[in-house]
Amino acid sequence: MTFLLVNQATFPPAPPATIFSEKKVGLPLKILSSHLIVVVHPHHSHKKRHKHHVTVQEATIVGLRKPGQIWATEADLARRNTAVDGFHGDPETIYNNMPPTYSYDADRIGEDPTRNRETMPYIDDSPSSSPQLSSKSRGSRDTVSSGSLESSKSSEPDLEKGLEMRKWVLSGILASEETYLNHLKALLLPMKPLKAAATTSQPVLTNQQIETIFFKVPELYEIHKEFYDGLLPRVQQWSHHQCVGDLFQKLASQLGVYRAFVDNYEVAVETAEKCCQANTQFSEISENLKIRNTKDVKDQNTKNSLEALLYKPVDRVTRSTLVLHDLLKHTPVNHLDHPLLQDALRISQNFLSSINEEITPRRQSMTVKKGEHRQLIKDGFLVELVEGARKIRHVFLFSDLFLCAKMKKQIAGKSQQYDCKWYIPLADLSFQNLDETDSSYIPLVPDEELDTMKIKISHIKNEIQREKRANKGSKVIERLKKKLSEQESLLLLMSPSMAFRVHNRHGKSYTFLISSDYERAEWREIIREQQKKCFKSFSLTTVELQMLTNSCVKLQTVHNIPLTINKEDDESPGLYGFLNVIVHSATGFKQISNLYCTLEVDSFGYFVNKAKTRVYRDTLEPNWNEEFEIELEGSQTLRILSYEKCYNKTKFPKEDAEITDNIMGKGQIQLEPQALQDKDWQRTVIGMNGIEVKLSMKFTSREFSLKRLPSRKQTGVFGVSIAVVTKRERSKVPYIVRQCVEEIERRGLEEIGIYRVSGVATDIQTLKASFDTNNKDVSVMMSEMDVNAIAGTLKLYFRELPAPLFTDELYPNFAEGIALSDPVAKESCMLNLLLSLPEPNFTTFSFLLDHLKRVAEKEQINKMSLHNLATVFGPTLLRPSDKDSKIPTNPTQAITMADSWSLEVMSQVQVLLYFLQLETIPTPDSKRQSILFSTEV
Repeated sequence: MTFLLVNQATFPPAPPATIFSEKKVGLPLKILSSHLIVVVHPHHSHKKRHKHHVTVQEATIVGLRKPGQIWATEADLARRNTAVDGFHGDPETIYNNMPPTYSYDADRIGEDPTRNRETMPYIDDSPSSSPQLSSKSRGSRDTVSSGSLESSKSSEPDLEKGLEMRKWVLSGILASEETYLNHLKALLLPMKPLKAAATTSQPVLTNQQIETIFFKVPELYEIHKEFYDGLLPRVQQWSHHQCVGDLFQKLASQLGVYRAFVDNYEVAVETAEKCCQANTQFSEISENLKIRNTKDVKDQNTKNSLEALLYKPVDRVTRSTLVLHDLLKHTPVNHLDHPLLQDALRISQNFLSSINEEITPRRQSMTVKKGEHRQLIKDGFLVELVEGARKIRHVFLFSDLFLCAKMKKQIAGKSQQYDCKWYIPLADLSFQNLDETDSSYIPLVPDEELDTMKIKISHIKNEIQREKRANKGSKVIERLKKKLSEQESLLLLMSPSMAFRVHNRHGKSYTFLISSDYERAEWREIIREQQKKCFKSFSLTTVELQMLTNSCVKLQTVHNIPLTINKEDDESPGLYGFLNVIVHSATGFKQISNLYCTLEVDSFGYFVNKAKTRVYRDTLEPNWNEEFEIELEGSQTLRILSYEKCYNKTKFPKEDAEITDNIMGKGQIQLEPQALQDKDWQRTVIGMNGIEVKLSMKFTSREFSLKRLPSRKQTGVFGVSIAVVTKRERSKVPYIVRQCVEEIERRGLEEIGIYRVSGVATDIQTLKASFDTNNKDVSVMMSEMDVNAIAGTLKLYFRELPAPLFTDELYPNFAEGIALSDPVAKESCMLNLLLSLPEPNFTTFSFLLDHLKRVAEKEQINKMSLHNLATVFGPTLLRPSDKDSKIPTNPTQAITMADSWSLEVMSQVQVLLYFLQLETIPTPDSKRQSILFSTEV
């Protein structure tokens, strides 16, 4: 069972009022409280058709570590077990003292409701969703959120604030009702003339058709008109003692009318669709229904389709419990309204429960032969490799087959269509083995090209922000957004490099490229699960295949490629900074194995493997206790995979050119900015397939991680000026640099991902302390440590220098020099700037540069190209000591922190890459011979 949580960090100021229906999300919704929406679905999917962001969260957060607390106490565990959900933030913070809004219709006007028309909303009726939670349960969440029981106690100011929020909630409901009434009024507008025409010799529709299409709409209008007319004067004459519970209780008692409407909804939509096809006059009417806009805009009327308006009541009824939850939350228990609102909530829950029982079997399915149902299990966008070329495909996993489709170019006036490229019955599908010798056929895109795309994306984002600030015309912004979409699509097309190969036993094989092992394992698992139910092969006729392909438009759950262009402005851009993760231990393994874990994070729309623990041999309960520092670039999700290391290469079959290690479990957790604001460590448990992995996390934003702080003790080497260290040691290159380079070249040149894979943080800190205290046994310690820890120590030394190796004074000049377009001018500028460095800096850099080139010579083995090394060391060597960007920019240009950082980092990478690619670097003596020498650009 997969649980999807709505990411609260991406909500606007008042999200509790916003209701998501299946029409918008494409999945049945199960609402546990006014602040947490859980989507219960037998398959993993990610659909974004609503304004706010829905994210997949398979991880179960068990608890958070408080300051000074190593693990959850027994009291914490007891409190945790009573909690109704795993939310660790403070629900109150999402209000920000702003009135909530319930105007759910404003952003949906003009939306095509035919997608997922066959599905219906799914709302929770369970007791856990009731606001009548025990005080112990509520206190539990408050305790986890704040770390103090005192925070759960209400004071008089809090009570006043709550009552004030009650007014704002009711104001939002009132505004929403007005919008809803306008939609119902627009829906009823053509009904009267259509009925009049039905009695003439040339009717547009028959009376029966009219009754079917507009069934119960007049009754719904009268119910909500009465509710609105009763609520309006009470809100206008507001006081904290004002009662409105009787109005909500009466509205809930009339939900039976919605029951009749919902039961008739699909028939109404089908009838309307047939009538539109048969009668052009009705088709014209149904596509141009005018709705009075409640907002103060020039155009008071907005056009909408009949089908879109018919869905409004279905969408509306899913709101009933959330609205009541919000109102109850801000209604004191001793208020006269409290029992009335509780009764209204009970009625609403019972009603929605009965609706759920009937609609669940009908969701996302289509009828096939002999009355069977073909159900869509999972769909998504993948990159297919076709004769060496990469193609974006939309793949659909049904309960009995796997279909690969291509989106046709949409013609104006015509609906979205798919073209089926191929399909495989699940009974005939297998995951074909791929010999290691065949893996080289996968065309890999150089990292330099991928980074060039990222630079273009960052530049376009900056241009869009500048145009928005300048209030330029929408045409300019739309043109830029189109360019952004093209670049992001290209990046997502070119970045995946992990093969996922499926084979039809009666035909050919097909290869997809995926960005992470997590996604590949996910597809395999769900396909294998469905194959247990499929025993017979079959073939589809041309007509059947066409019908199935056409149904994909309505059944799809993932409508957009994950691009920035498809996100709203108020959605979280992700986290930028450093995430320290300690992988403590794991339990739940059923047999003794050799076990390790890997960590993945997302960046620019795809996932990258960032860290790997050591292999813990012959154990059921590995205790790694390894810390990793992971750089985040707009990241929103942390994934963890647990593997069994297979030393016997014949134990597991090789698939898709991957190593033969077996995935034992996988899980992921959403990186919520609000939850990670606490600078203290947060302890988390991620559950996956019966296995539980314990982690601790601590996030440091770029605002703080960019600071270079000099050491208070000048007797050590970390945080001490390189000039001071070399003078004290009477050496040209610091001892720590020479020792680390020597050890890495002795046994680390062929280590896969050397300098990219994180070392164990505790080992790095041990080496740091040894170098700082001039421990004579440091060379012996290094010989016994993992080589990645030594590489991490060297990186940490350069990162903690009080000033960058390239110096603060020259950094802006390097940034401008690398941007020069003329190659001759660039070379002259860059070399002379390099020769202007202080002698210890220049000598140390030259020593490091030669070493990095020797590492890159082993690229075929260690997978570290010059560009990869520049990516790792560029920011470390060039990042200025001041946290503010030194990149020269137009002062009027609006640049977000995220994009500014991306541009700065990429510039630093380009500077180091330039020197790595030079065959020779001149000596300091050549300064005197250089006529063009200058530090100015």
